[in-house]
Amino acid sequence: MPAQPEALQGLRVLELGQLIAGPFAGKTLADFGADVIKIEPVEGGDPLRTWRLLREGTSVWWEVQSRNKRSVALDLRSREGQAAVRALAAEADVLIENFKPGTLEGWGLGWEALHALNPRLVMLRISGFGQTGPDAGKPGFGVLGEAMGGLRHLTAEPGRVPVRVGVSIGDTLAALHGVIGVLLALRHREVNGGAGQMIDVALYESVFNVMESLLPEYDAFGTVRGAAGSALPGIAPSNAYACADGAYVLVAGNGDGIFRRLMAAIGRDDLAGDPGLARNAGRVARVAEIDAAIGAWTAARPIEEVIRMLESAGVPVGRIYTVADIARDPQYLARDMILQTADADGRPLKVPGIVPKLGATPGRLRTPAPRLGEHNASVLGQPGWPARSDEAANDESAG
Repeated sequence: MPAQPEALQGLRVLELGQLIAGPFAGKTLADFGADVIKIEPVEGGDPLRTWRLLREGTSVWWEVQSRNKRSVALDLRSREGQAAVRALAAEADVLIENFKPGTLEGWGLGWEALHALNPRLVMLRISGFGQTGPDAGKPGFGVLGEAMGGLRHLTAEPGRVPVRVGVSIGDTLAALHGVIGVLLALRHREVNGGAGQMIDVALYESVFNVMESLLPEYDAFGTVRGAAGSALPGIAPSNAYACADGAYVLVAGNGDGIFRRLMAAIGRDDLAGDPGLARNAGRVARVAEIDAAIGAWTAARPIEEVIRMLESAGVPVGRIYTVADIARDPQYLARDMILQTADADGRPLKVPGIVPKLGATPGRLRTPAPRLGEHNASVLGQPGWPARSDEAANDESAG
């Protein structure tokens, strides 16, 4: 039986972005079979190649962000580089970029020019503040998007300085919104007979889009939600509690039935049967009392005992994972979320698995992250777009 085609097999993607947001969108499409040609600066390539921890001069982050892609090194400031991009864009399905608005227009590679060249082209543009509005021309990074989108204000202990989430969540949220936009635009093009279109994604809007009830609570009640540390404001109990061995355990007992089981498990039948705590509103009003009861119980036990007892009671509970916990966790391993691969030089490396899990056409790791300009000959040395076939795969494996 022939192998099942990948979900995005045959999709031609040109990635002009650098660092995080644009390339993460490209990675997601590449994981599901799209042929992603990554355009990099001739001198040094994408700066992500040298970000954070390096192995033999190359970032291991690069190995994740650029897997399944091909690399072409071009100087986009030169006439030759711009001509090469136009030739590739003329045959592409999707173009991804995350430069400051106006940059591509200055190179003759803006939406109007490329749309005239290829009316079927879907162009994903990711920027800090979008392509329009008074802030459009400002440079913007993920941290500013997280702040303007409302997230940074909430990420702290009450009364303490707001902190970074710990990863570039603003960039990644923008990338995922961009992928959604690409798929919507492709469906419109293919099913409705429409032309290609531009997708305008702003980092701050992508963050704001996941801020739940933040705005309607302000509009209806004048409430400005503030930092709440590890608690879940307005929903109780849900918090992190210290255990006897110094570890912190997360307990989510905020369902009515779950709360009763939780209180029974910690020996507080008085709270389990209290009619004033039967619903969330009553528990929120007395959340300090409930948290104190749970905290006193966890403080007397090591985390493994706490988890075992609460799991037996059917209460959602878990530890706060480090990457060491992740790397050996049976659930991660059972669902192929820890993939063993190798870089372009054959050195083994574990990388995150592919999300989401498709039943019939799952994504897969086909090729390692490329060397800078590794595919210049195969991509630019052929007329039109190089075939996404065994020929392309052989070119990559031979490199």
